Amino acid sequence: MRTTARRLLAQDAEPPSPKELETLTLRLRGYMMLAIPEVETAALTWPEDDVPRACALACIGEARIGLRLEPRDGSLPAPIAHAQRLARSVNALCDHYQTVGGEHR
Repeated sequence: MRTTARRLLAQDAEPPSPKELETLTLRLRGYMMLAIPEVETAALTWPEDDVPRACALACIGEARIGLRLEPRDGSLPAPIAHAQRLARSVNALCDHYQTVGGEHR
């Protein structure tokens, strides 16, 4: 998941071709659809007043919004920016899974 996200977010990343961008975007959306319920299930095992739980649930809300959004126009910069937003959400979901997915005390 992080490797795919890095393809779009790395400082030295080459802009993907339109076909590659379509593939990356679909892959990122799929990762988000898989990660959201996993992170949510893990987060909900934490106490209601716990900060990692609140942060993870906020991230899930943002990710769900991101899944509903589409690029604003058909020109290439808008779809790249959209895919980058998805990539940042994937990274954040991975971070939160690492935080709340393990055993907690």
